[in-house]
Order: sequence, then C-alpha cells, then structure tokens
Amino acid sequence: MSDPRQDDATGQAMPAVMSHGMGLDAVASSWPALTLDEVARLLRHYPQVGAVTRLNWHSPRPFSSACVADTESGPIFVKRLLRVIRTADELMDEHRFMAHLRQHGMAVSEVLQASDGSTAHADGDWTYEVQRAGQGVDRYRDATSWTPFVNTEDAAAAGSALARLHLAARGYDAPARNIKLLASGFTLFNTEDPQEVLSRIGDYIRERPALTDYLAQRDWQQEVTRVLLPFHARLSPMLRGLAPLWTHNDWHASNLLWQAHGPAAVTTLLDFGLADRTCAIYDLAIAIERNLIAWLALPTMAVNQRRLIHIDQLDAMLDAYEAVRPLSVPEAAALPALLPLAHTEFALSELAYFHGVQKSAENSALAYDNYFLGHAEWFNSDAGRYLLDHLQRRSDRNSNHKNNPQES
Repeated sequence: MSDPRQDDATGQAMPAVMSHGMGLDAVASSWPALTLDEVARLLRHYPQVGAVTRLNWHSPRPFSSACVADTESGPIFVKRLLRVIRTADELMDEHRFMAHLRQHGMAVSEVLQASDGSTAHADGDWTYEVQRAGQGVDRYRDATSWTPFVNTEDAAAAGSALARLHLAARGYDAPARNIKLLASGFTLFNTEDPQEVLSRIGDYIRERPALTDYLAQRDWQQEVTRVLLPFHARLSPMLRGLAPLWTHNDWHASNLLWQAHGPAAVTTLLDFGLADRTCAIYDLAIAIERNLIAWLALPTMAVNQRRLIHIDQLDAMLDAYEAVRPLSVPEAAALPALLPLAHTEFALSELAYFHGVQKSAENSALAYDNYFLGHAEWFNSDAGRYLLDHLQRRSDRNSNHKNNPQES
C-alpha cells in the first residue's frame, strides 16, 4: 500500500496525530495524517481553490484522515479514505444526496468539483474529497460518539435540524448504496420473517470475506437467535408503517456546526459518510444511540446504569423533532422496538473493517461481542428497559393524542 506521508515544507517530520480510540483514551491514528505537501498536490485538481497555506486542524476520527486547511480562497475541509472503504463513485453517492438537501434548503457543507467534474478524487490506494468549510462553530469537534450534548438546548436544536433534514430528503429516490465496510443500513432486520433475517445476515457475511473468516469461529446463528431475534419479533409487526427515506445515519453533535451566539441552533450539517436509504425512525434511533446513551462509561458503572441515559436531552430532542415533523402512530410505536437493533448493521461492517483491514483481534472482538450483540443485549438490563419504557410511554401518548385530539 502506498504511504502518503511526507515531510513538511521545512523538511521536518510531521508529528503523529492522535485519534479517538474504541474507549475513552486517545490512540495513535491508524492512518497517516494529511500533510501540507499532500494537500497541495491534491488541490492541483481543484484550481478554483488556489494555493494551500496552512493546515490548522487534524480530525481525531479513527476511520479516515481529515484536516481543515487555509487556502487562497478560504478554509476547506479535506478528507482521505482508504479506497477499499470508499471508492470515488461510492463517495459521489453521498455527495448527490447532499446536493439534493442543499437544493431543498438545508445548510449542508459544499462539496467541491475537481477539474474533471467529479466530486471525489482517487489516487493509488486512497480516495479524497474536498469541501468548503461550513458556517458555524465546530463546538463538538473533539467529542467522541456516544457522548451527550452539553445541554438540552443543543439536544433540541439537533432534533429540530434532523426533522428538517427528513422533510428535505423526501423525493430523493436513489437506490440504497452497496458499500461493504463502515456502512450503516436498515436491510438485515427490515423483514417480518425471522428466518429471512438469518438468511440476510448469512448473505451479508458471505459478501465480506473478512466476516466469513472471523465468524467461522463463532456460532453467530445461535447468538443472533438468542440476542437479536427477540427484539426483531417486537419490531416486525410495525415495519409496514416505516416509509423508505434517505437519511444521515450518523447524527451526532460532532457532525453539526453550531451558531456562535444567541439561542442554540445548528448552522451546517456535516459528514454524510454513512448516509443511505433507510427510514426516518432508523435515523432517529441512531441519533438516540449516538448521543444519549453513554456507552463508553458502561464498563466503569456496575450499578445504577440509568445514569448512562440522558433522559432530559432525549425528551428535548424528540419534542423538538416532533414540533417540525410529527411522528405517525406506527413510527412512534416502532422507535422503542427498533432502537436495540439500530447499531447492529454498522457493527458487522465495522467488524469486517477491524478484522480485514486493521487486522486487530482486540477491536474485532469488541465489534462483535460489545457492539453487534452487547449493545442490543444491554436493553434487557434494568437501565435498557427503563429507556425503552420511557419511549413506549411517549408512543402511547402519541397514539392517544392522535386518536383523541380533543383530550390534548
């Protein structure tokens, strides 16, 4: 594999960039940081940008290398991914969705076109994208997933923005993506037949040799039947009420830019790397899973795990969402049923990445035991049932309001 590391313009080696690990501690990045020379070479394909003058921030996200760079035409965001994770064509799938949202009034970061008209550039083993820096303050840029908002006002602003995204996404009818690594989707459990779930998971595994290799040592069918299918049984009667929709699928505070002063408000939407055709409730479940359950603190909290759940922020986010886009009765009912399964598909694709690309036995076991099975199984705990019961009570109120509006 080619290595894009370069010394900087002075000939000095660039310092290592730390990234988010799978826990609370920062770790050395899996991939070399972008350098000034590398960005300068890339921008030859983007003549409208002008010369790069400085790299002023490196992203700590673990699955790619990214930076904010100052250029003659203003700040830009540059991201580099392994080509095996995303080809240029696969990146342009999400860029077309972003363009649709921009055309329908959403403040989405602007992806720049290269001189050949494409919005992604392939070079050797790597794929690049270049975006104009969005408007707003990146207040959560160092926050990991599974960490909460700073307050209920931010939670409400994020809920309102997600509802507006779902309204703007209507009418975008591109087919679902077919990406193999680091993909968030709603394909495995979107069937009423439990045997079909097992069949779809089997197909998903066979299409990814790294999964086939890793899961040869696990009785995954028995574990899925024991842990995941009981949740699917609760969800399956509600599936017909969930309309397909292109969604963000990584709705975390760190993927939003924020108003600098005044009331909390989202000013720009970022990072559509996991966007795909799912449904609004899947996206909402992901937003709850990403922001409102402190999964990373779970190993240190043996008792009173209800403290992991930010119920006040949950209610603020959902109330603000429904003020813009009220949930239907089937959608509200499906939310507590879908939530325990929301992370499973990404966890499997993450396992394929950890085992097949990163070659990490530790992270592979973490993805399978903790993320694919463990997160779902947690919802059988006292704290997990507490959260699902809370969502169920909200659903019941929604149903009563829709059936008896004069009582509200």
